[in-house]
Amino acid sequence: MASLPAKPPSAGLPMPSPNPLPLSASQEAQVRDLYYERVRKQCSEEIKAFADCALGRTFSVVFKCRDKNNEMNACLRSHATPRALDEAREEWFAKRQERAAERAAKAARKAEQEKLMREWWGLEGADGSQAGREDIQAKRRRYEESRRHRPERVGGMPAKDRPRFDDAAADEATKR
Repeated sequence: MASLPAKPPSAGLPMPSPNPLPLSASQEAQVRDLYYERVRKQCSEEIKAFADCALGRTFSVVFKCRDKNNEMNACLRSHATPRALDEAREEWFAKRQERAAERAAKAARKAEQEKLMREWWGLEGADGSQAGREDIQAKRRRYEESRRHRPERVGGMPAKDRPRFDDAAADEATKR
């Protein structure tokens, strides 16, 4: 059998395909939100007409605004097509690079704010060293770990000058 020539990976994209599938549930939810937003934007006049009709009504909305509701639903159904969903998915993928750049900028701002806080409060690591990078939870975890290896004490810590049982037994053994 003849093997197919391998395609070289594209240099511009970080992933081999511009539209990798499947998306995670949260990513699909973002695509759906974009899709619904676009459909609502296309039917904004019908939605506004129904909202104006329904304003100030309660039970009578069903009867008085039925034609406006039907027009709005027909518009939403006509624009909510699989093609529109595919377009929303393509737009989501097109904005992927922008979102990555925003996340990187946000992380840089957060690091800068942390550095300024450390300088302001005089905390260790204000000069950028790794000494101040440890968080409180890690310090607490190390403290709890060190406590686990100590012997259990009942009644607090003994005085330093008090003779201990094992010391007294050793003294008696040497006296005999």
